[in-house]
Amino acid sequence: MSSASNDPPFGARRGFATTRWSLVLHAREDSVGAHDALSALCRAYWYPLYAFVRRQGCSPHDAQDLTQDFFARLIAKGWLDDVARERGRFRSFLLAAMKHFLANEWDKARAQKRGGGAECISIDEAIAEGRYRDEPASVETAEKLFDRRWACTLLDQVLARLRAEMIAAGRGVQFDALKPCLTGEKPHHAALAAQLGLSEGAVKVAVHRLRDRYRALLRTEIAQTVADPSEVDDELRHLFAALSG
Repeated sequence: MSSASNDPPFGARRGFATTRWSLVLHAREDSVGAHDALSALCRAYWYPLYAFVRRQGCSPHDAQDLTQDFFARLIAKGWLDDVARERGRFRSFLLAAMKHFLANEWDKARAQKRGGGAECISIDEAIAEGRYRDEPASVETAEKLFDRRWACTLLDQVLARLRAEMIAAGRGVQFDALKPCLTGEKPHHAALAAQLGLSEGAVKVAVHRLRDRYRALLRTEIAQTVADPSEVDDELRHLFAALSG
């Protein structure tokens, strides 16, 4: 799956930098960088947990309060002390921590006044419920829904980053035209060539490079949520299984 050039497109960097979750595991609350990394991960991946809480039978109002309170405590109360430094996936940790929170803190959390604690994650109830109404009205478990929403959220993150790169490179129109090729749609090279004012050969190269960059960003995004780069392939298989299940 090599690109036509030896250089990664759009200014990509080779290799894995220290991932956000591995940074959190290594530094815990002692580092401003670790705190910021955890906050960024929580802001990105709040909806899968909100969907999980809703599927447990909570009302929209309660699900919003519980999810916000969970994240506030996670970031401020040192809950990471129970996580093994050497291993751990943010997805698995987050779901286990939420289950523990719901089992042991439910009554306490419901008794708190809305806004009584610091809100580190802003959740718009209308937006959250709009997304939740689109969830399949099936009998799938809350855990399966969580994994599916996690996978979709991750892919949305990747597409947003790829689009931002393409816009910065002056190729926003090209991205919008070629984006369907990233989701399994077979490219119609002649039609795309006419639309973009390129040759069919140039369109084929552009599609190939866009797919390569998408795969690279997907691996990078997953690497942000695992403790070690060696776990990326297994996490990738798990998430695609969640989407197809």
